This record gives sequence, C-alpha cells and structure tokens, in this order.
Amino acid sequence: MARFKLVLEYAGTRYRGWQIQKNARTVQGEIAAAVRLVSERTDFELYGSGRTDAGVHALAQVAHLELNTTLAPQALRFALNDRLPADIHILSAQKVPRQFHARHDAEARSYLYQISRRRTALAKPYVWWIKDSLAVAPMRRAATLFTGNVDFCSFTADEPEEKSTRVLVERFEIAEAGELILLRVLGSHFLWKMVRRLVGVLAEVARGKLTEHDVKGLLSTPSTLAAELTAPPSGLFLERVFYRGEAREHPLRPVFNLSGESD
Repeated sequence: MARFKLVLEYAGTRYRGWQIQKNARTVQGEIAAAVRLVSERTDFELYGSGRTDAGVHALAQVAHLELNTTLAPQALRFALNDRLPADIHILSAQKVPRQFHARHDAEARSYLYQISRRRTALAKPYVWWIKDSLAVAPMRRAATLFTGNVDFCSFTADEPEEKSTRVLVERFEIAEAGELILLRVLGSHFLWKMVRRLVGVLAEVARGKLTEHDVKGLLSTPSTLAAELTAPPSGLFLERVFYRGEAREHPLRPVFNLSGESD
C-alpha cells in the first residue's frame, strides 16, 4: 500500500458537495470512481481535508489516497485526470508517509468569497451578484469582530449540543478587485455553513442594514438572523489547506478578473 497526497481543484456547481452520498453526484464520488477504473481495485482509502457543501468550489482541496499500486505519483495523477470530468482536476500528487492524514494533520484552512457589484453572464456560477450599493469600510470594521477564539453559535447549522461552536479565526481580509469584493477568512476549522453566514451578515452591513452593534449582538446571543442571511454557495471557494511548516501569508487575488460598469 502507498499513500498519496492529492491537491485538486473543482467547480462545485454540478455536485452535492465533496462527501460521497447515496443517490447524489459528489466530488469524492467522482474521484473514487476514477480510482476504481485506474487501479481495478475497491480496497482503497480516499479522505478529504474537509467537506465542502453543494455548489461550493475548491482551488486547492487536499485529500489522501491509500492505494495498492505500482504507479508513480505523476503517472497516477495523469491516469486519474484522464477519467475525471472536466470540472474536477488533480493539480499534484505526491507520496507521503502512511501516517499523513489530510484532515487530522491540517492546521488551518482559508476560504475565499467573491461578491460581484455587477451582473455577469460568464462568471455567474462563481460570484454572488448584489445589486445594492455596498460600502466596504464598515464591512471591514465588522469583520474584525470575527477574529480570535470566537463562539459562532449563531453562524452554524451544526447542533451546539453535539460539537463546540468555538473557532479560532486567525485573519479576516477584505479587498476590492475591479467589480469584485473579495473576502478571505483563515481559521483552524469551520462549522457547517459558517463562512456563508459570515458573508451574508457582512453583506447586510455593507448595505447599511446592520451595524457593528448588531453583529456584536449575534456573537453574544444565539440568533437565527445569520441563517436567514446565508450567502449563496456560488461565490465560495475552499482556497488553501495548510499543514505544518507551510506559510499562511498569500496575496488576496480574485479567481478571475471582472471589470466593467456596475448595474
């Protein structure tokens, strides 16, 4: 048996998320099917660094694959890519010690969200277009409230009784790139729907419909408001997964450039 670290990108639009589900097309399911075709084996382990929800994309998802094969990493990557659909692509494959675990060894993850200030025909699956005027400065101020070891009880669909809702958020960055507003959050891990709810609340701040005081209230008292404001999955990307010794400082850039007049 050999263990491989796979880094892959995918457009999540056509999938019900990362994790294999019955009667649903998923990213993990497509990769597992390709592994079976390439290796003619069913006794393998394929494990991702974390789940992504239906419609969410990835720029550098990490998975480990344990497989009995004589193929070298590059040959395995080429063979799998030949059998994967065009919206899933393995960027790299390398042999790693069998102790390596894509999820348990990950020390941090970053997500990128793209809000568009204009209607777009080509980039619609990868942005959230907001028609209203958006003020970035108050959005930035409110985002600082989300950094640190914070209880995000109001920002998750997970059951608080089943798992801790506290998350260490190292950094929350917001930048403008042409007609796009980019939001990047870096943290130890993320709760179910947490990032999309953070973005949804910040969008209301940018619209002028919520204040910093309102955001503080969501963090201090359980509320369903963030759930009602959940941003769509289209603009969300799992950007990076970080392991021991890897630098976490990277320029904040859009997935693509979107210029032109706002609507």
